[in-house]
This record gives sequence, structure tokens and C-alpha cells, in this order.
Amino acid sequence: MNRALLIIAVVFVCITVRATSTPTYASKGVVVSQSEIASGIGAQVLRDGGNAIDASVATAFALAVTHPTAGNIGGGGFLVYRSAAGEAMTYDFRETAPAKAHAEMFLRNGNYDPALHHEGHVSVGVPGTVAGLHLAWRDHGKLPWKRLVEPAITLARDGFIVSHGLARDLERALPRMKKYPASLAQFSKKGKPFAAGDLLKQRDLARTLTRIAKQGAVGFYEGETAALIEKEMLAHDGLITRNDLKNYRAKKRTPVRGSYRGYEIISMPPPSSGGVALIEMLNVLEGFNVRTNGFGSAVTIHLMAEAMRRAFADRAQFLGDPDFTTIPIERLTSKQHADELRKTIRPDRASNSSSTNFAWPHESDQTTHLSVVDEERDAVALTYTLEYVHGSAIVVPGAGFLLNNEMGDFNAKPGLTTTNGLIGTTPNLAVQGKRMLSSMSPTIVTRDGKLFMVTGSPGGRTIINTVLQTIVNVIDFEMNAREAVDAPRFHHQWLPDEIRYERNGFSPNTLAILRQRGHRVSSMGSQGVAEVIVLDSKRNMLEAGCDRRAPDGAAVAE
Repeated sequence: MNRALLIIAVVFVCITVRATSTPTYASKGVVVSQSEIASGIGAQVLRDGGNAIDASVATAFALAVTHPTAGNIGGGGFLVYRSAAGEAMTYDFRETAPAKAHAEMFLRNGNYDPALHHEGHVSVGVPGTVAGLHLAWRDHGKLPWKRLVEPAITLARDGFIVSHGLARDLERALPRMKKYPASLAQFSKKGKPFAAGDLLKQRDLARTLTRIAKQGAVGFYEGETAALIEKEMLAHDGLITRNDLKNYRAKKRTPVRGSYRGYEIISMPPPSSGGVALIEMLNVLEGFNVRTNGFGSAVTIHLMAEAMRRAFADRAQFLGDPDFTTIPIERLTSKQHADELRKTIRPDRASNSSSTNFAWPHESDQTTHLSVVDEERDAVALTYTLEYVHGSAIVVPGAGFLLNNEMGDFNAKPGLTTTNGLIGTTPNLAVQGKRMLSSMSPTIVTRDGKLFMVTGSPGGRTIINTVLQTIVNVIDFEMNAREAVDAPRFHHQWLPDEIRYERNGFSPNTLAILRQRGHRVSSMGSQGVAEVIVLDSKRNMLEAGCDRRAPDGAAVAE
């Protein structure tokens, strides 16, 4: 009998108003992403004999169609892979600065101009997604490349039903898209917003995906697609040329590794700051008994915020593209460094962050993450982004995909560090071919040589702290995957010097105690959209937690 007929597909859609704490369970494999359609495509790849890399590639291409807020082929990101045998590798497909880029490119008349930094064609970095997915597939994939791209082609060509979440996002994006005719044509009905239940077709995108399916990465970085990108750049004073595209290379990098209470942490190295900062914070917290202090207590939040503060200060001072900057990764992720940092934390008083003091010294939050585990227990954590919501809001005419505005992740100006969070340190200044610093933190956790957890989230600089909290929630507070992603969150990033917390997430008494200790606290709507898988090794059962903060998200299990 066909193996696929023996597999029952369970679709678990995360709705914001759900109150349940029950995760999705699976024995064979699971895909978790911000799109039910995309997760379903990834699960079908597993049913067809594909592995975790195959499923992640198919899911990522599908998200480029169904989740234009952040899913993309015009952006970039990172992938962490671990085989069941214990081999671990990371794939860096972060965007790069075009050949014409330089450290003072965001100045107008000598003054920093946020519009140059974050808007328009100058803000677009050379995309990396297609190259990164193709490289990971070439190394580890089982199914044919074309098979993995074809579901996305079908979705783009024939269309799919617009959900309430997508309709809301596209309506909000229309004011930014109005100055770009191709964007307006693709993501509106002659200037009017799509409504839930409408059919969204993207035929130009389907043709671009077809070229990628037939030719691999070359189908994006050379030929017709590259010519269309260059034409759009030339028409609007953008910087990217066909040479920039042809010369782009995704890179394999050695993961950063750490340990936390007997668990191994495998995460993304620079140019992601996520793995280094995550391990640094966990090392600091390892010296405190946060479990005894309790989840959500003022003591726990205080200690975690102080660890966050110090890791983000180190992030600003030391981290950038390792191909351009010497980074003391071994020292930053060492237990000794954490011991020294821990000595500077007062249990009863908040520290002060300073824009000129590194004694322990605005990314957008619209990114997307997917987690995959297959039947063999190969695992993938993949985070990728366009930067802002819908990136630059620029659709390449004739190619049908949105371009990123990732140049905004380079530091604004040499030496410009402010209390509002602008950083001007040298490691992350724009240079030709350089990859901008990122907070994306796809992470895999193991125990005794076996897979334990896969985690990641969107959320700009909050990503690192969201991933930190999912790990602490599972290990220290013994939450299941769903409880770990649904628990309220908070964030501190050194500058601005404040704890931001999810509205109604913590008690007034807890917040009052934090203020008494010297913390500034302010509320926010929500933080991140974590996608978590936890393996119960005793039962050999996978738990999938899809964040309630993503109304269109889904965990799909075999």
C-alpha cells in the first residue's frame, strides 16, 4: 500500500483567540510556519519521501507566495541544519551591499537621512534567499529541485484564497505601494484592497519561479530575472547591477555552540548576532536559579533583562560580517565572560545603559521563521526576511516579487550612537560586498546527542530575546511547545534603556517592583511569532507550538 495513504495529516491552525495550551503532536514529522498553506506544502514533501531540508525549501518558496509580508525570494536569511547523526551546518544567505555601497551612503548634505537608509531603491541589498535555499538543497536534499518549487508556481499562477490576516496586511501596505505601479497592480484590485475570500493570482511571480525551478539559482541571479532587477534599479537610481547579482554567493558557516544546564545550543554565527548573543545570555542565566524564582516574577524578569542588556551591548561593540571584521566569538560565548558579566549584576537594582559606555556594553519586526523535523529526526530552523513589512514595497516589474530594504540594517553613520537605539560602531558600517548585521536566531537544541528542540521567530532585535524565552520556558519552566510560544514576553536591547513588555502580560505588582529596582518599563502590542518543535524522546513524539500571535500560522504534522 502507498505509504502516503497510511499517514494522517493533522492541521492545527493557530487563532489568536484560542485559549488552549495543547500543542500539535506528531510521530513522523512536522512543519511549523506562519502560513497554513505553506506548512501543508512542506508536510506533503515529507509524505512524498522528502527530508527536512526538502520540506523547508518547499515551505519557504510557498511563503514567498502566500506570506508577502516577509516570505520572499527578494530578501535573505539564515538556515541551521542538524542531521539525526549529529552533523550540524549553517547556511548564510544574508543580503549583501552592492558594489557602489559605502559607509556614508545614508548622509544627505552631511547629515543622516533615515529615508535614504530605509526607503526606496538605494535601501535594497543584493538578495540571497534563492542562492541559500539552493545551496542547502544541493548539500542535503533528496527530492528533485523542481519538485520543491512547483507547488509555489502553482499557487502563484492559479492563485489562492486571501485570508483575513493577509487582507489586513495588504490593506495596511497600500499607502506605501501606491508610488510603485507594479506593486499596486499585484497586491490590490486596481488600487482597492483585497478582501478575505478573494483569489490572489501572481502570474509574473509564477514565471520567475518557473525560471528558478528549471535553472536553479542561475534562474534568479542571471538571465531574464537579473535583467529585470537591473532595469528597475537603473530607472530609479538604485545600486544593484547584474554583476552584483551574478557575484552573490550563499555561504556555509560553522554554527556557534554553547551549553545550558546540560543542553547543547546550536545557532547561527555572524553576520547574525543571534547565536552569539543567545549563548551569552544563557551563560549568564545559568548562574541564577530562575526556575525557583518563577516564570514572570520580578526577580526573573530583572535577571533576564540584565543579561539581555549586556549581550546587546556586546552585540553593538563587536558583531558584524566576519568576512570584514575580527569578532571575538570564543570569548563572547565563553563561560568565563558570562561569569564576569554576572558579577556586575545587582540583584536589587537595574544597571544603566549609556550610548558612550561599553563597560559591559531599528531593525524591523517583519521577518518569518519556519521549523521542520522529519521522520529520521533531521531538523531545520530557517529564518528569512525582507526587513520592513513587505520590504521596500517595491515589486520588480515583470518579475512579480518584492525587494528587501535590508541596507537599513547597516549602521546609520560612523560614530552615530544614540540613546534611541541608533548604533554607529565600526563592525556594521556599509561596505561593498558586506553582509549587514542581523538578529535572526534560528536555533536547534540537543540533549545527550539527540534532538530536543527547534526554535526561531521574527521580530527584529526582539528575535534574540524571543528565542531565549522559548528555550528558558521549556528547559527551566517545563512548558510544552505550545505553552512556550504563547507565554507573555518582554525585551531589553541595551538602548533604549527600558524593558518593553507585552500588554497585559505581567501583573501590575510585578511591574511596580521592576520600577522600584530602577527599570523603565513600557508596554507593546506583541513580540515575535515563535515557531517551536520539541521532541519528547521517551515517547519519540514531536510537539509543535505555533504562535497564537500569527492568525494565519499553522503546524502541520504527518
